[in-house]
Amino acid sequence: MCKKKDLSNQSLKDLNTFAIDVTAKKIIFVKSIKSLINISKICQLSNIPYIILGEGSNILFLENYRGIVIINRIKGIKITEKKHTWLLYVFSGEKWHDLVKLTLNLGIFGLENLALIPGCIGSAAIQNIGAYGLEFKDVCEYVDVLSLKNNTTKRINKKSCKFSYRNSIFKNQYNHDYAIIGVGIKLSKKWHPIIFSSLESYIKPINITACNIFNIICKIREKKIPDPKKTGNAGSFFKNPIIKKEKAQKLQYLYKIPYYPEKNGLVKISGAWLIENYKFNNIKIGDASIHKKQKLIIINKKNATPKDIIKLAKIIHICVFKKFGVLLEPEIDFIGRIGKVKSSDIFKCQKK
Repeated sequence: MCKKKDLSNQSLKDLNTFAIDVTAKKIIFVKSIKSLINISKICQLSNIPYIILGEGSNILFLENYRGIVIINRIKGIKITEKKHTWLLYVFSGEKWHDLVKLTLNLGIFGLENLALIPGCIGSAAIQNIGAYGLEFKDVCEYVDVLSLKNNTTKRINKKSCKFSYRNSIFKNQYNHDYAIIGVGIKLSKKWHPIIFSSLESYIKPINITACNIFNIICKIREKKIPDPKKTGNAGSFFKNPIIKKEKAQKLQYLYKIPYYPEKNGLVKISGAWLIENYKFNNIKIGDASIHKKQKLIIINKKNATPKDIIKLAKIIHICVFKKFGVLLEPEIDFIGRIGKVKSSDIFKCQKK
């Protein structure tokens, strides 16, 4: 079953959290795998560009899209109880935050640190979403993908997903010709709280519960991160850079920048700290500006255009590189008139 309109050049403003006022040739909502297969096949046979979106929460449209935007509303959650674990199968059109709330209400704990992250289950796998010491890869068991070329489904186990910081195989190999249709999540019945350093001051050791962690994280995120229903944004525009330890130590010596150990002798530094300490002095381009409380977020105050946002992002990118010698890599995806555009084609600052 699918729901579609006959109007051409339909507005995408309400279907991307940046609230960018661009259009698509047609927008089609799909509620079943069969509908998704049918629509993608029509597009392929007619040589019409198409993309599949969930909540449009991690993208920036660069211009009007000349193809069909398929909105994934394939929903359903199956829960299986085992002796020591809960096994969840979640279809990709379900909202991530709704899943977190549902599991808590059912007494199934382990997702609370990922509360209030926008987007659907499919994008959670693509992005390997993470917050407060937990990432999607930590709870994922497998991901089911549908080939839009031959309509076959393939189950990819966690190891083969190649999850890394805000990245996965689904951003590269399993991209345009595939669609995520569902994910398997495994949660232990023996719950262990994850108390990230920034949560310690909010939580009393004698009263640690999954629900308390959930409520605290929701309050923190609501305070720091703008509600896309009120202020257009796509969450963090840039990733926190991961650099060599020697470089981080030099930056720490020069600027007292905090850093956090990663694997293979690398360290993660705060992209927000870099932007804040460049001191941009409330810079804005049109209606695009840096969010005051979370510097990694670029906001659309009202009527920012894609060019406004990209111009501001480039200024941030270049200035941070010139002062600190660190490249800020975009976290969001960019969509041009017929499909995705590589961030490297937009941000061409050369490494030292």
